[in-house]
Amino acid sequence: MTSLLCLYGNVPFNMKRSIVSDVRRPIPAYPDRRARYDYEYKRNGVANLFMIFEPLKGQRQVKVTDRRTKKDFAECMRELVDVIYPDAERIVLVMDNLNTHKKASLYEAFAPSEAKRIADNLEIHYTPKHGSWLNMAEIEMSVMSRQCLRERMDNIQQLAKETLLWQQHRNCKEVKVNWRFTTDDARIKLKKLYPSID
Repeated sequence: MTSLLCLYGNVPFNMKRSIVSDVRRPIPAYPDRRARYDYEYKRNGVANLFMIFEPLKGQRQVKVTDRRTKKDFAECMRELVDVIYPDAERIVLVMDNLNTHKKASLYEAFAPSEAKRIADNLEIHYTPKHGSWLNMAEIEMSVMSRQCLRERMDNIQQLAKETLLWQQHRNCKEVKVNWRFTTDDARIKLKKLYPSID
């Protein structure tokens, strides 16, 4: 059984999610008045989010990490192969060109035999450098940003909890991306990448 996935690491907008808390307690809402929040906040660091999205099934996994290193990416790939899709013969990944998103990251994080075992299960395809809009997982990250990440979150545990609840809600509904970009569209939009036959 082969699984088709799109993988995109990190939240758009500078590729990280700020962890911030309120300096002053918000004034709660009451009839005819919205809640009020002070614009001032306290910065408590940043977090990284990896999105693993299977578009054909409408399933996604969000992994929250402290950083965005090669080791973090490698751990995410090991979890993908061993935990999320252990029965898949081959996992096809479509992802961006971030410098950590390479099979070489596996060899920096694990022993050569373990890195090869994981790498042999992955078939990786990269989106064009300026084609992030082609990546369905990035589209899903944008939805998550709007639906789940607007509120201030003052610690990484709260961020992980909120993204997990969002993920479970979307997965239960099997929400898919309404993908309309066809091969003909690609030949027009990306004509520099396609050879012309005269």
